[in-house]
Amino acid sequence: MNTPQDKKEIECIITGRVQLVMFRDFATRRGRRLHLAGTVQNLPDGSVLVVAQGTEDKLAKFIELLKKGPILSEVEKVQVAWREPGAALADFKILN
Repeated sequence: MNTPQDKKEIECIITGRVQLVMFRDFATRRGRRLHLAGTVQNLPDGSVLVVAQGTEDKLAKFIELLKKGPILSEVEKVQVAWREPGAALADFKILN
């Protein structure tokens, strides 16, 4: 059974062809399927920012999925920062 101490948080910046290819929808669906909470949003520089909370093993699986992306995307790099969770997120949603 997971305790609040088991929760971790990641912040990922994904670069490549990741906008206008359904990347935010892909990240949201995969995050929900893994029972993660988080947000995903396009950044002005053409990259995508993902913040996700969950157990370390599920977050690691999520990172691997982000590296592949949806079929029309071309992920060049996924920069990952692991950290202790900030404010608890309740769902996975797309921002802006």
